[in-house]
Amino acid sequence: MAPIPGSGLAKGLAVTLRTMTKKTVTEQYPDAQPELPPRTRGVIGLFEENCTVCMLCARECPDWCIYIDSHKETVPAATPGGRDRSRNVLDRFAIDFSLCMYCGICIEVCPFDALFWSPEFEYAETDIRDLTHERDRLRDWMWTVPAPPALDPGAEEPKELAAARKTADKLAAQQESAQQGSAQQESTAAPEHPKPEEEGRE
Repeated sequence: MAPIPGSGLAKGLAVTLRTMTKKTVTEQYPDAQPELPPRTRGVIGLFEENCTVCMLCARECPDWCIYIDSHKETVPAATPGGRDRSRNVLDRFAIDFSLCMYCGICIEVCPFDALFWSPEFEYAETDIRDLTHERDRLRDWMWTVPAPPALDPGAEEPKELAAARKTADKLAAQQESAQQGSAQQESTAAPEHPKPEEEGRE
């Protein structure tokens, strides 16, 4: 069946009339800040204490925008006769956000949870060289990282929390048993009273 002449124009005008009566949804940025989802891919924060300089994030980055420098230090043995250990010490950790395509691969592959997404996005620069954020600035972004979402009520407790709680309960039980043992010793030990002097016989 052939369409009625002018039906497309009528449909377009109907859409126009419907939208003319609705309230506009334009957000007056920057006067009004947008409400972004908590897991927005804005900028990457570095939790330096968790970084072991495994270089996995730099190797997996498709843009090669992560720069890491480190050196090795010798850690003395903890016990006499033990062997000294060597560990990597982080010297530089930088991300060039002029090259980053915000794929999130570096965050996903990090085995020690040293990289996190922050929803902050207002870090534009007039000089492209300033878009290379060194580790001090990456650490500052950690303060803007939102807390992780809560677990479902029926979800299994993380193994880390379960192990920590088990250890804490064990220490608490040991302390309680030690206190009970000391209390029993104090109660069973009767104080020694001096015997009264025998009266002299006549």
